[in-house]
Amino acid sequence: MGRYFVTTAIPYVNGRPHVGHALEIIQTDVLARHRRQRGDDVRFQTGTDDNALKNVQSAEAEGITPQEYVDRVAARFGTLRNSLNLSYDDFIKTSSDPRHRPGVDNLWAACAERGDFYRKSYSGLYCIGCELFYAPDELIDGRCPEHGTIPETVEENNWFFRLSRYSEQLEDLIASDTLKIEPASRKREVLSFVRSGLEDFSVSRSMTRARGWGIPVPGDPDQVIYVWFDALANYITAPGYGHDEASFRHWWTDADQRVHVIGKGIIRFHAVYWPAMLLSAGLTLPDTIFVHEYLTAGGAKISKSAGNAEDPADIVARYGTDALRWWMLADVARAGDTDYTDERLISRANEDLANNIGNLVNRTVSMVQRYREGAIPGQAPENPEATALRAARDAATEQIDAGLALFDFRRATDAIVRIADEGNRYVEAVAPWSLAKAERKENAPTGPLDAALAELVLTCRSLADHLRPFLPEAAQKIADQCGNGGPMVAEPRPVFPRLEQAGPA
Repeated sequence: MGRYFVTTAIPYVNGRPHVGHALEIIQTDVLARHRRQRGDDVRFQTGTDDNALKNVQSAEAEGITPQEYVDRVAARFGTLRNSLNLSYDDFIKTSSDPRHRPGVDNLWAACAERGDFYRKSYSGLYCIGCELFYAPDELIDGRCPEHGTIPETVEENNWFFRLSRYSEQLEDLIASDTLKIEPASRKREVLSFVRSGLEDFSVSRSMTRARGWGIPVPGDPDQVIYVWFDALANYITAPGYGHDEASFRHWWTDADQRVHVIGKGIIRFHAVYWPAMLLSAGLTLPDTIFVHEYLTAGGAKISKSAGNAEDPADIVARYGTDALRWWMLADVARAGDTDYTDERLISRANEDLANNIGNLVNRTVSMVQRYREGAIPGQAPENPEATALRAARDAATEQIDAGLALFDFRRATDAIVRIADEGNRYVEAVAPWSLAKAERKENAPTGPLDAALAELVLTCRSLADHLRPFLPEAAQKIADQCGNGGPMVAEPRPVFPRLEQAGPA
């Protein structure tokens, strides 16, 4: 049994959660549930990034305090646990969680002891949306490449971190996959950035510009710690850094795998700044950073400012948790952005869930009820017609493991769909209704129908088992209908409803 620590990025809470946030946390939930199913000791962590300047601006626009604002919006992110059926073990709020500030202070002190901070006056182009300074040649037509906004010119005297000191070390770690970045295209992107020459970056902001919001720099109350230095630290402060050394050692230092799941827009912070900070502090690095692509709407990035950021809870209200989770796992591409539409979600849910997996379960349970009064026949050792079906079942575990090891959720879900495909083909090939008709003839053998029904129940139980990380509630419904390992099936009930386009609210 291994020890597996997996995290999402923590989103800014300057607005309601949108469907793009759901993608990351659902993918991470599947990784956590899968590793628990395989017997690992798992910690799945998420939370909210509260200490950003744009959160202050959003609070000012509403005439309330930053703490009131972030508490209210963070609560909305917390509701995703139920609406998306999430299994996270920890949710950290960086503005108010008592574990966070001591750990940030400790991290700052460790980097300071290494001599990696210095004061410097500078002027730069700052995007509040990214909380990042950009060089002029990084802009597109003078605008932030991520948000499309025009950065403001900022002149300050702040603390800087000696990122340049770690250029060669970072290049070696990433090139050798000691710090593994998936997919490979993102690894090449980060290596190109590192090899182009790393510049030291500002790790504090003036208390005045931050409106007094944030964690003060230790020993310098006129400065607050840069939000990205503060936010990235959540990965170690929540498990215990700075306040519970035994827990921190258990979940971070001694973990077999430390995995970050992030979006492509924040790769620089996670794959360059964060490991450099850990190297400076003498701490263990993450093992793997998986970078997912964006969801889009009408070909445009989903964002609150663009007005196309639909709340995942609203989608769930229309179509259900299973449909949304399945679309994000079975339809979203590993490489390249994916356009979200209700039509695509409905099509995928109906094709894979209602018409395929759900249809097979319903047929199986109904036939066992009809032909054997709910009693599950014993499994026949020889069943030549089931060769392809058994092959799909036998291959699924390895295929799911291989797919999720590469963060290829499509590949993993495809292994499950193939079992249902073969199961439905098997039904048509053996035609249990014809076998039942033949049984009714005088002295007809019961073996062929028993073998077919047993094979189908075993297949549906296999589907339930493999579905647990992906659709946990549906998996339990299937298991319940198939007797939960007992001798009798339950009354058949549709596991997946057939979806139709919802009308206007």
